[in-house]
Amino acid sequence: MAAKLIYTLIARNDLQDIFDFISKRSLRYAQKEVRDIRTEIKNLKSNLYLGHPFYDANDEWTREFVYKNYRIIYLISSDFNQIQILTIHHHARLLTNNPAFDSED
Repeated sequence: MAAKLIYTLIARNDLQDIFDFISKRSLRYAQKEVRDIRTEIKNLKSNLYLGHPFYDANDEWTREFVYKNYRIIYLISSDFNQIQILTIHHHARLLTNNPAFDSED
């Protein structure tokens, strides 16, 4: 059985930000880019280990893979039934500024 994909609020906002930025120049390309990112993320459902362990995590379940200019960081549930998309981060931006890794509670 394929794992269920869940997008965090931050990841959904990331997709919206990507769309908003690209759509300033081309609505069609913005739609295509977001669709392509989501399609690539869907590949995780059948291949949980598509990426590699996320360097900043202290566990083997937080992983990342690169698609075009984006680092897609995700968490695999311990029972392998769920994949939580934590963030879709553009490589040119500092990861330390990403709200998905804000240490404040």
